[in-house]
Amino acid sequence: MIRLYQSTSLTSGQDIHLDKNPSHHLIRVLRTKKGTDIILFNGDGYEYLAETLDENHKHCQVTIKQKIKIDNESSLNITLLQGISRGDRMDISIQKSTELGIQELIPVNCQRSGNILKGERAEKKLTHWQQISISASEQSGRCIIPTIKPTLDFKQAIQTNSPGHKIILVPGAKKSITTIPKPDNKIFILIGPEGGFTKEEIQLAADHGFIAISLGPRILRTETAGPACIAAAQTLWGDFS
Repeated sequence: MIRLYQSTSLTSGQDIHLDKNPSHHLIRVLRTKKGTDIILFNGDGYEYLAETLDENHKHCQVTIKQKIKIDNESSLNITLLQGISRGDRMDISIQKSTELGIQELIPVNCQRSGNILKGERAEKKLTHWQQISISASEQSGRCIIPTIKPTLDFKQAIQTNSPGHKIILVPGAKKSITTIPKPDNKIFILIGPEGGFTKEEIQLAADHGFIAISLGPRILRTETAGPACIAAAQTLWGDFS
């Protein structure tokens, strides 16, 4: 069944015109015909069974036939604090972290980030990253779309007053994730850019309550580290526990 994100409110029994992007994908890319059943979602926690009423590739009209509650969200409330890296590393991290069930991602400008984002460039990247999260939710069957927040500098990112476990991934750290007790609420996972954290950043994070852990004897790439840590948390305390 074709599954598409629609940004507007959805109601059973309603006829609507799809946004431009899902219309183009449905008619021009997938070449569907009038009368095709599809699934829509808009981030409210439901799926909507719909049927196409025409073949307009700009604003396809559909009728919504059924509203279905979907319960596949993780019991863990995970925020990923991801150090900004060059190239498509951030895209990969956002995509895989969305699939693995995070609720929130905050891009972080670190001392070794090769691509410091400010102003208009940061806003354009944020829009791009939000679309990646939407696409990953579309593919993975999620009906809640993770929040991608505006970029923060390192010192701002670690100054959270929210209760919960605070983890920083540091190669060679003496503790592992298995030594941490099951969280009662949120988990904050702090991942460095491709150059890793500086000693100053690691100490500053520790001063703000972050526990340094390692995921094993090998050094992981930045786009691997976040998803690996999230998968470990899900195995210990969430989806697979």
